Amino acid sequence: MRNPTIPVLDIAPFLNNSSAPASRSFVDALRAVCHEHGFFQLVGHRIDRTRSSELQQLARRFFARPEAERMEIANVHSPQFRGYTPVGHEHTRGRPDRREQLDIGRELPPPRLAPGDPAWLRLRGPNLWPRGVPELEGVVAAWADAMQQLGRALCGALALALGQPVDRFEPLVTPEPEVLVKIIRYPGASRSEPTDDAQGVGEHRDTGLVTFVLQDATGGLQVRLGDQWVDVEPRADAFVVNLGEMMQLLTHGYFAATVHRVVTPPAGTDRLSIAYFFNPKLEATLAPLTLPPELAREAPGGESDEPENPIFANYGDNSMKVRLRAHPDVAQRHHADLLDS
Repeated sequence: MRNPTIPVLDIAPFLNNSSAPASRSFVDALRAVCHEHGFFQLVGHRIDRTRSSELQQLARRFFARPEAERMEIANVHSPQFRGYTPVGHEHTRGRPDRREQLDIGRELPPPRLAPGDPAWLRLRGPNLWPRGVPELEGVVAAWADAMQQLGRALCGALALALGQPVDRFEPLVTPEPEVLVKIIRYPGASRSEPTDDAQGVGEHRDTGLVTFVLQDATGGLQVRLGDQWVDVEPRADAFVVNLGEMMQLLTHGYFAATVHRVVTPPAGTDRLSIAYFFNPKLEATLAPLTLPPELAREAPGGESDEPENPIFANYGDNSMKVRLRAHPDVAQRHHADLLDS
């Protein structure tokens, strides 16, 4: 593969009229890109850039608050893995990541659990919000609502690209998808540490259906295409989009979850990233689609190629698996009974 680049797709025609010829062209391009790359930049999405900029500004304010204040909402206080994660406390492939972040999910009361209830019910519950940035809660809620509409629209286009009815994925996300907003800051490498040795986020695949990433102007996100790591150049008008393991399972691997990573910024800089994960509801158990023959012939299978990291058909099981591995301190404090299994 010579000088690969991350494609840019314009969803505006599809949002304007999903049955127009221009929309069909978008769906065809989406199919090709997701089959070949699984990563692209999405423009024409109708998400208000002013709203996204406000969220970025509030995120900066949060990370500038005193450490003691940020730690008041540390995720070790949350059985739902919500709240603030300090640098080095989230792990990818067993190694600590060089990032700090705020994890926000759907706002719900703490679950009332009965014996025999599935473990993934523990993932539902309240968020932890910083007292020093009170505006953040409302801005995140409004931005996430807009992103959910975009997630539903893109999943409709993906369904059409796979020869399915436009609403094929709706039962998986009805009445509500399981969503996660990650507001992430990557501090620059220390001057005594080679940047290449510092893992912003280690190489991995995402867990759910579709991920949207709002980047700032600092690069660092890389995608593995063939045997190369390809930079995803920041674009102020775009979301980076990639597919997760649930989409891989659904499509027999015709659409694959692509490996990616984030490298640590150089010393004296940092990087801000806001990720929105549009996922099936936790109780959804996914069965592979019946693909058109011409697509099925090119589908290698949706199973994981990592024996130690199977893809579970139930999204709740898959999500809990990832959380327990990524946050060992939260797992030990709140879910020690699950660790042996």
